[in-house]
Amino acid sequence: MAFELAALAYLIDMLFGEFPCKHPVVFIGEFISGFERRFYQNLILPGALLVISLLALTLLISNALVYLCGFLPAWLSLPVLALFASTGLAMNMLHESVAALLTAEHPRKALSLLVSRDTGAMTETDLYKAALETWAENLCDGVIAPLFYLVLFGLPGIAVYKAINTMDSMIAYKTERYFYFGRTAAIADDIANYLPARLTALFIVLLAQDKRRAWQCLLRDGHKLESPNAGFPIAAMAGALGVALGGDAFYHGQLKHKPALGLPVNPVNSITLAQALAMKTGINLLVLILLAAGILPA
Repeated sequence: MAFELAALAYLIDMLFGEFPCKHPVVFIGEFISGFERRFYQNLILPGALLVISLLALTLLISNALVYLCGFLPAWLSLPVLALFASTGLAMNMLHESVAALLTAEHPRKALSLLVSRDTGAMTETDLYKAALETWAENLCDGVIAPLFYLVLFGLPGIAVYKAINTMDSMIAYKTERYFYFGRTAAIADDIANYLPARLTALFIVLLAQDKRRAWQCLLRDGHKLESPNAGFPIAAMAGALGVALGGDAFYHGQLKHKPALGLPVNPVNSITLAQALAMKTGINLLVLILLAAGILPA
């Protein structure tokens, strides 16, 4: 049933994208913000308690939903579970958000909604570079990783992953405020994304026109970033497009030195961003083929 659930959830996200209702991630974010307001101290223990309490609550609610769906007729329980699970997938939303930069009147402002780096003084190259990195990295966070845990552990798996990923996006920063408070959340996210990030990178290599270059950049540069995971899909994307990604950027007003990934064969511009976004169709097809392969033996 795991592959059927994942395939149906993925199809729902492909066809309908986000539903016009309050997203479960918003509830997760409200819990994180509420916990921070009441119990924040820049220490490891309060941050660890946030992680434990949120994951426990997420498991409780998601398992309760699975239990309640067990009372539905068999023909209805799977679609209902798939509908819940589809809220943890974000291919359409991710693609639309990044593609909006190609037509936005104020692209830097549009990008600021997607990234944590400072966008005000970005050059056009910096802007498209950040967009490419966001697309590559979030193919893992928003698509492959949640689907990976949905296949392995059902609705509780994707729910727990989204809770971990939301904590990472909200508090796992090496700033003065979150250096210790967000440490446990950051470690949890690193562990959760370890395999999916590398799987995402392999998908990108498979879809690259120059697979050899993409594979070489992945092997050479995937480990270079401070994050143990983010560099792999970004390096693969850089190699696939023949561009140089990474490099220095400003975060929260501070310059952060980062290594370059890839090869500067082509310029980083709107054309290369459009080429990267065009991978959406291939990724959708590849995911559905793999899920169908998992369904057929059953």
